[in-house]
Amino acid sequence: MRAPDDAASASAQPTSSPARAMSASADATSSPARATSASADATSSPARATSASRAGRGPANVDLHSHSIFSDGVLAPAQVARRAHERGVDLYALTDHDDLGGLEEAAREARALRMRFIAGVEISVSWAGRTVHVVGLGIDPTDAALVQGLAGVRAGRHERARSIGAALDAAGVPGAFEGARRLASNPGLISRTHFARHIVASGVCASIQSVFQRFLAEGLPGYVAHRWAALEDAVAWILGAGGTAVLAHPGRYRVNDLERDALIGQFSDLGGEAIEVVSGSHTPAQYGEFARIARRHGLAASRGSDFHGPGEGRVELGELPPLPETLVPVWDRWR
Repeated sequence: MRAPDDAASASAQPTSSPARAMSASADATSSPARATSASADATSSPARATSASRAGRGPANVDLHSHSIFSDGVLAPAQVARRAHERGVDLYALTDHDDLGGLEEAAREARALRMRFIAGVEISVSWAGRTVHVVGLGIDPTDAALVQGLAGVRAGRHERARSIGAALDAAGVPGAFEGARRLASNPGLISRTHFARHIVASGVCASIQSVFQRFLAEGLPGYVAHRWAALEDAVAWILGAGGTAVLAHPGRYRVNDLERDALIGQFSDLGGEAIEVVSGSHTPAQYGEFARIARRHGLAASRGSDFHGPGEGRVELGELPPLPETLVPVWDRWR
């Protein structure tokens, strides 16, 4: 949902190497290969769906989009896993922005909780002058091309963060870079969300959303453009790492119908296999809209809260409604 910097997976926390992350995930009882017996016909109550699933009587509660302190989330990967489990999630994915460093910890905690886990990432992409996001699910975090590609995406983020800070200084919000840096557990990944949290804490705005609406969205005083990965590269890295490419929250992008169809068509032609239909970034009306688009393009459907932290965003982990009927859930491939 939001983009977070640096060529290494640096973090103030003890970093978890991608090489060990994959082995931890593969060893888990929550192995993606046995991931879920979920279906699109889940009951609308996540609690009831989960209870039935854990008893072996019904579909799983699936959440395939979440963030930790390794990008712009506020919880450590293990804390995200525990919160997902507490809120009834049976199958979840950690999908930090452009960083794989939290996957080992997340997989290890999911294994301890006997919760199925899918290794993921959310890649920042530049397409037609806009920023879009592609989620990779079921990836091998040790894949050399993926690791190298993400390092390239992170390169230049620190200077971008400094530029955002300077722009906010000029807009009457002094000290924003230092404030955002203090809030970023991973110093190589200072994002707009970290700036927004600082501005809310300073009392300038009441909410993260209002900060974006006043300062940080495209065209506003604190927005600084950046060149991210090309769409073809992001999809190729995911496929090369054995993963499935999912277009994240397509309802967020400021595009007209023709541009949206061009984006989804190109994504599909490149090997993208799914779009997020039920997303924490979508309105209920958009669930139906993107269900129809998924059917028209022959794409599978995904479901994810885009969780960043308690009290942030429209919904909590595991609290989304089920996919509309007749869609093919992307998680069917990890049954």
